[in-house]
Amino acid sequence: MGSHRRGARPHQRRPPRRGDPLSPISVEQHLSRVVGTVRPLDPLRVATIDALGLVLTAPVRSAVDLPGFDNSAMDGYAVVAADLAGATPDAPVALPVLGDIPAGDTERHTLTAGSCWRIMTGAPVPEGADAVVQVELTDAGVQRVQVRAEVAVGTAVRRAGEDVRKGDLVLDAGVRLLPHHIAACVAAGAADVEVRPAPRVAVITTGDELVPVGAPLRHGQIHDSNGPMLAAAVRACGAVVASLVHVGDRDDESLADVVRRVAGDADAIVTSGGISAGAYEPVKEAFASGDAVRFDSVAMQPGKPQGFGLVGDGVPLFALPGNPVSSLVSFETFVVPALRCMAGRDQARVSWRASVTRGWRSPAGRVQLARVLLTRSAGGWQVEPSGAQGSHILGGLAAANAIAVIAADVDVVREGDEVDVHLLPGEEIPS
Repeated sequence: MGSHRRGARPHQRRPPRRGDPLSPISVEQHLSRVVGTVRPLDPLRVATIDALGLVLTAPVRSAVDLPGFDNSAMDGYAVVAADLAGATPDAPVALPVLGDIPAGDTERHTLTAGSCWRIMTGAPVPEGADAVVQVELTDAGVQRVQVRAEVAVGTAVRRAGEDVRKGDLVLDAGVRLLPHHIAACVAAGAADVEVRPAPRVAVITTGDELVPVGAPLRHGQIHDSNGPMLAAAVRACGAVVASLVHVGDRDDESLADVVRRVAGDADAIVTSGGISAGAYEPVKEAFASGDAVRFDSVAMQPGKPQGFGLVGDGVPLFALPGNPVSSLVSFETFVVPALRCMAGRDQARVSWRASVTRGWRSPAGRVQLARVLLTRSAGGWQVEPSGAQGSHILGGLAAANAIAVIAADVDVVREGDEVDVHLLPGEEIPS
């Protein structure tokens, strides 16, 4: 959509101070804190053709009549309907053809009774014509045409303004613009629209063990899959990746310095790793001395450690765990609703009730966000685990297309149980 200058950053509520990591909070409590803090971004005017997926903040009214002139609904001949009285295949009516009127013709033509114009779909109907006879009811003559059927007044004529009148409401505020909305806006003469911009998200991964894909792996190193994964998740939910940065545990530029640097060009920041209880936790250490970011233990599996707060000029920062599965599940659970809110969209995700075809165990006392394969059959929606549920297991994640939400008081999910399921970022509804 190109670059647009943001207005003043909307007011953000400061989240509560740092919690007690020994006293877990619920998923609902952490999500409530997140969505209660973030605010919709300030509106911008953008070119209509660049507004796909964005939410209108002002109504769109038509600058023109639609159609703007009487025009033909088909290829044929513009006629006076009365001239064709009694026409049949056995007794056609012959009319002289005054000429052609193609679509896009800007000349003003006049029709006199007893003649006709050959006309193309979308072309302006000449003054004096009150109907169009389709070419299939004629011999398709060029200088003189044989018409083999009567037509009623108004046949195949699109009247000016019959769709929309100048000043009519085309789309109301709150509509998320899809391709057919773009067409309606452009047809109505709206070259630009007022919308909530797509949130710009900076993604920061942490850890000395991470190296870019394609680089040789030394003993103890792994490829940084979190960065590309989270950047893709940002795009999949309609936001924009402002930057993608990796910070080592012992880099010269501290995590706090990186956050300050990227915050100026971002509406939100997502970090992965560095928030557990180990010796090298750069995200936790960066905010240990203040109350800008609160770190909590959330009663969920995977994704128990979570952090959230406002940094810089009120930029929301989401501190996610470093295990890839935990990071993606946390993004889907907490970041996606926040980004939808910032973009002016409903934070609620579409979910289904699905029947379990193969059971699994769930940790007692914690909400399980299980990676599952959602399918549809004649009997309805069905789910099964996509593999082992460990937070480090990427193979099972690759086979999943959805997340099943299992309540904290459930420790066994049995075949035949019904569970709530929603899709992973970017996944499409199974056919």
